[in-house]
Amino acid sequence: MTLIHLAVLLPLIAAVIIGILYHYYKKIHLGWFVLPVPLFIVIYLFTLIPTISQSGAIHETLNFMPRIGINFDIYVDGLGLLFAILISGIGALVVLYSIGYLSQKENLGNFYVYLLIFMTAMLGVVLNDNVIMLYLFWELTSISSFLLIAFWHKKERSLYGAQKSMLITMFGGFLMLGGFITLYTITGTLSIREMISSMPLIADSSLAPLAIILILFGAFTKSAQFPFYIWLPDAMEAPTPVSAYLHSATMVKAGLYIVARFTPLFAFSELWVWTVLLVGLFTLFWAAFNAVKQDDLKGVLAFSTVSQLGLIMSLLGAGALAVSTGADETLFTIAVVAAVFHLINHATFKGALFMLVGIIDHETGTRSLKKLGGLAGLMPVSMTLTIITSLSMAGIPPFNGFLSKEMFLEAIIDLRESGFSAIADFHILFPILAIVGSIFTLVYSIILFRGVFFGKRTHDTPKEPHEAPMLMLISPIILTAFVIIIGLWPNILSQSIIDPAAMGILNTTEALNTNIYHWHGFDSPALWATVAIISFGLIMYIFRHAWMPVYKLQSENFTLNYLYDQGLIYSSIGAKKLTDSYMTGYIRTYIFYIFIGFIALSAITFYNAGLRFDFSDVAPVGIEDVLIVLIIIAATITIMFTKSRLVTIVMLSAIGFSVSILFILFRSADLALTQLAVESILTILFLLCFFYLPKRARHEERMRFKLNNFLISAGVGLITIIIGLAAYSDRIFESVSEYHIEHVYDLAAGGNMVNVILVDFRGLDTLFETLVFGIAGLGIYVLLKFRVNRKGDNDEEHT
Repeated sequence: MTLIHLAVLLPLIAAVIIGILYHYYKKIHLGWFVLPVPLFIVIYLFTLIPTISQSGAIHETLNFMPRIGINFDIYVDGLGLLFAILISGIGALVVLYSIGYLSQKENLGNFYVYLLIFMTAMLGVVLNDNVIMLYLFWELTSISSFLLIAFWHKKERSLYGAQKSMLITMFGGFLMLGGFITLYTITGTLSIREMISSMPLIADSSLAPLAIILILFGAFTKSAQFPFYIWLPDAMEAPTPVSAYLHSATMVKAGLYIVARFTPLFAFSELWVWTVLLVGLFTLFWAAFNAVKQDDLKGVLAFSTVSQLGLIMSLLGAGALAVSTGADETLFTIAVVAAVFHLINHATFKGALFMLVGIIDHETGTRSLKKLGGLAGLMPVSMTLTIITSLSMAGIPPFNGFLSKEMFLEAIIDLRESGFSAIADFHILFPILAIVGSIFTLVYSIILFRGVFFGKRTHDTPKEPHEAPMLMLISPIILTAFVIIIGLWPNILSQSIIDPAAMGILNTTEALNTNIYHWHGFDSPALWATVAIISFGLIMYIFRHAWMPVYKLQSENFTLNYLYDQGLIYSSIGAKKLTDSYMTGYIRTYIFYIFIGFIALSAITFYNAGLRFDFSDVAPVGIEDVLIVLIIIAATITIMFTKSRLVTIVMLSAIGFSVSILFILFRSADLALTQLAVESILTILFLLCFFYLPKRARHEERMRFKLNNFLISAGVGLITIIIGLAAYSDRIFESVSEYHIEHVYDLAAGGNMVNVILVDFRGLDTLFETLVFGIAGLGIYVLLKFRVNRKGDNDEEHT
């Protein structure tokens, strides 16, 4: 195992240790033990930056299931390294913040174990080259995030939000697995790198659209794109450190990572390009529009996050559009670099904002905008940080959000003006969605800080407001410092972080030499778009009470959340009805289903595969064989029609002893002795059991009942005979019996082949068969000891 593998698995290893430590060190906040884990990872990842910048990528393999191609393949390029640094770096700040936010009265052991598992899951997603391993880590993010969101599990809304997030994201993840399998079917490899190198093969395949749709389902559900965004606002019931980590910098960006990683693979497809671009732009607009009406501060940030994710998604689509339509390299670079740059910027200002909202909630006891106001003098540090990060989110200079927002507008407007025939019919749609969404972004950004810190005091907060302790302020201060530093020196990360990540999306080794700057000149359409955004945004904020009633026009019965809730209700009702229709409580019914399935599947297989019978080397059938078979048939028919238990037992024994005679004729003395012993014991047991059973007359079955039994029995018997004859006639592999014959003496040192097979060659089978008999015996014993009296009450004396 290499150091990179260890870095990915370190949080998981630490989770086990932390779970044990929690039982012994509860006096010290457990976060102090957890903090070194992400710190070590982020420091190690920073040491890889020179290597990645020079060589382009690091590839390390750890064999897991090599025979089927499933290995723990770590691939670290600029894109994976960027995400890994965000995961570990923001993770360290979140852990530090949680030390001040979470009381030691909370179940900190569970919280940090879940958080560390999630950290490993996310690192596994962004640093994996094997799609199956990527999927395993992907679903682990859904499971661990479910546990984190439901951390306060006594709250009904926490459980609701956790269930909602897991259902939607795991549904998308399962479909994404189908996309990966489809790509494997086309390319014959599970490696993402090898799939990208096989892009012409995928482009010519009729299965490519299916793979694209399935993979985008996974990306859109995880990154909360329309219409799957509904899980993210409800996930805000999680503790604020969870929201700051999962829903601003890590989990919700996993879908963006998938789109970025597979862009060089699918950029040839208009389906990929148009879906990513339009879904991203509409998500940007729709979420920004809905963020304005939120009263809960975390609700505002939730919809804000969805909107910003849509912005980044649209940039990835714009970059792919430029490639697929033959745009110049500069246009493509602008879109991709802007996506990477805004990914970083969003992690800084949104992570800080989540922490600041957590501080407001922690120090006032509420997140409702109706109860907050006039806190500027009481919380000056929080106010300053909130204003800076909110303005950055709104795209106001000189902060980092302004730079990436300008690049976003430039890329979208350039697409409109490029004159590509592919977008001629929609040339006005892209900038309209981008600009209108940005206007609403400015409105809710102003509401976010002005509604809390300015205006009149409501004196309606559950707690007396005061500034947070420094332990809670350190993390948002650090993130806000990045907002300012990157805004003033935008190229500080260009060569080391941004360019390598963009090159990973471009799948190129040529240096980009990106130069990010504030002023683009008066002839820049992005400048005038920004002026329009700020002007209209301020006007809409000032006169917001005049147009806010527009939100009341939408009925609650016509929302995606209503459809989701109704879908859960009716799916539960439908599932219960369906289950009740076949779960009758009768063993005979379940056996009926099994036999019908066996007959149907076997018949379909025979029809598709064809059958071949070869009796050329079959031993001759003698008169004695025919007589014994006739005896078995006669005994079987007698059992079907007799009403006597004694006759039934005798006929069963006749069948068993007849089979023993067949074994003797076939020179299988060992099997014959075994069969005779078994039949003797079973006959005695049957006689004993039936002696103690109630002497009730056998009820008469209807003809339909008997006919069903006959048809099923005949079908199972016929299929079994056909399988046996076909298997004998058309052997693909050499019989294992030859191996047993050759090695019964030298490997097992035994003389009795049957005993050697049972005890040595198939010893585990025999062991588990014995275990099954033991379990069945215990079950029978419990049933015999458990009596129910005539009134239906348990007889305590015999339980």
